[in-house]
Amino acid sequence: MNTTISNNGLPKLPQAPSGQGSTTQNATGAAGSEATGSTTGSDDRVQITDSARALQEASRAGNGAEVDTRKVAQIRQALANGTYRVDAGRIADRMLSLESQLTKKP
Repeated sequence: MNTTISNNGLPKLPQAPSGQGSTTQNATGAAGSEATGSTTGSDDRVQITDSARALQEASRAGNGAEVDTRKVAQIRQALANGTYRVDAGRIADRMLSLESQLTKKP
């Protein structure tokens, strides 16, 4: 099955010759099983930003949190009754607080 996608006026990018798209490459650029431990001497490194570290720490802190089933039931009931109120100011304050935590310089 062939599907044609127009480029919508964008420049056309070069395509890989057919038959080469099925091989996987490792970090050194060698294809498939042909990479037998030969390294080119380059040292690949990953740097994680402070924001990413803060998000990672925040996600770890929430892993052991228990769910307050009574509060969940109260919120469900308020939603069903149409009496649930959203405090936009409180949400905005917490979003700003989170942003300041994520952008805080060490």
